[in-house]
Amino acid sequence: MTVMQHVWIVLGVLFVLLNIAAGLIWLERRMLALWQDRLGPNRAGPFGLFIVLADTLKLFFKEDWIPPFADKKIFVIAPAIVVASVLMTFVIIPFAPHIVVADLNVGILFFLAMSSLGVYSIVLGGWASNNKYSLLGALRGASQMISYEVFMGLSLMGVVMLTGSFNLGDIVAAQHKVWYVFTQPLGFVIFLIAGIAETHRLPFDIPEAESELVAGFHAEYSGMKFGMFFIGEYLGVTMISAMTVVLFFGGWSGPFLPPLLWFTIKTFAFIMLFILLRASLPRPRYDQLMEYGWKVLLPLVLINLMATGAIALWLRGSH
Repeated sequence: MTVMQHVWIVLGVLFVLLNIAAGLIWLERRMLALWQDRLGPNRAGPFGLFIVLADTLKLFFKEDWIPPFADKKIFVIAPAIVVASVLMTFVIIPFAPHIVVADLNVGILFFLAMSSLGVYSIVLGGWASNNKYSLLGALRGASQMISYEVFMGLSLMGVVMLTGSFNLGDIVAAQHKVWYVFTQPLGFVIFLIAGIAETHRLPFDIPEAESELVAGFHAEYSGMKFGMFFIGEYLGVTMISAMTVVLFFGGWSGPFLPPLLWFTIKTFAFIMLFILLRASLPRPRYDQLMEYGWKVLLPLVLINLMATGAIALWLRGSH
């Protein structure tokens, strides 16, 4: 692949992702309205589409205020970290054959490393705000993300054992006969739950918990700095959806339609699942979330890992 082709792929991925982040604001409001039997955005433009433009303009022109009691440098840097770390993750996702920014042999490790960096954004943002509610939200977010990263990483080891590679392109190619969701159903469920916790979306939006912490770690943020946290959340939802498709649902594979279209359809199906969860599930208590992770998910993911390893060894021995 030539340098210019790489440049066009990078620009195309950036253009699509930033537009998806804006479009999901409208899509989520429309879907929540549909599932909760209310109207939703329907005044500004056809089907309320101009609400995205209105939100964008509001973020651009709203006063970008930095509290005088905040640590200003860290306060400014924190929102950029979450957007940068999520965007970096997309460089290793194979959207279709030969459409990938960086085809790394350590793709899964790179994904886990970049998702871990998002913790710094929450911790630094909450600490630099010099606000008790923000600090509590940051502490909740850090412990939640670090804990559920353990289960996320372990849930992917079954896929790695079956494929024999950390490369995401190899993982997609290995699913040409059967998707890993059928051979690794427990790994898929644990990965999806951990992904929801990583993006701190409902029912796991405990770091923000408006009824308890005002707005959690970004309580003091406004203007485009708040907008970056907002965009980072929707990019995170898209990233977890795309990774779920790559790891468990055959990536771009499918009959009749172009590979890129198959990848898009599958990814949007999981984005809709994220929205549906927000429309239907209540938020658990913080202690329940942590207990559920360490007492339920950890034993299950270890059982899945041992069972997959035993089956993989037996299959290799039989050959």
